[in-house]
Amino acid sequence: MKLFSSTRWVNFLSLLPGTTLSILVISIAFLKFYDERDFTFLGIITDSRSWSNRLTLAALVFALANFGIEWNRRNRETDRLARTEQRRIEAEKQSARQTRIQIERDLAFLNFLVDSSDENRLKLQQVLEILQIYQDEI
Repeated sequence: MKLFSSTRWVNFLSLLPGTTLSILVISIAFLKFYDERDFTFLGIITDSRSWSNRLTLAALVFALANFGIEWNRRNRETDRLARTEQRRIEAEKQSARQTRIQIERDLAFLNFLVDSSDENRLKLQQVLEILQIYQDEI
């Protein structure tokens, strides 16, 4: 297990804007509604209103960053689902093509067994050529 794998860091960093936004909103509310009479350590902050305004601006920036990250994540997820669906459709087409070729082969072979005429021999030869082309594609 890698400690510094890129997916772990991406997951961690994607949590940062939302978490920071929550902390900023709590700090804004704390500075707006409390003063040094409630908490003595707030006496260190000289102008709580200006700090509250600065934190509000920072919260807006982090909200926009979080929006961008979520937008990107959802677009990646939508693309991943579309690619998965496209692969499934391609696999179904391939399976249908294989089935059609197998049925065509079986019918040509059975027709040749029932009636080994030149016409059925030619059909069987054509099917064998198609199977050879198909085998080369795989």
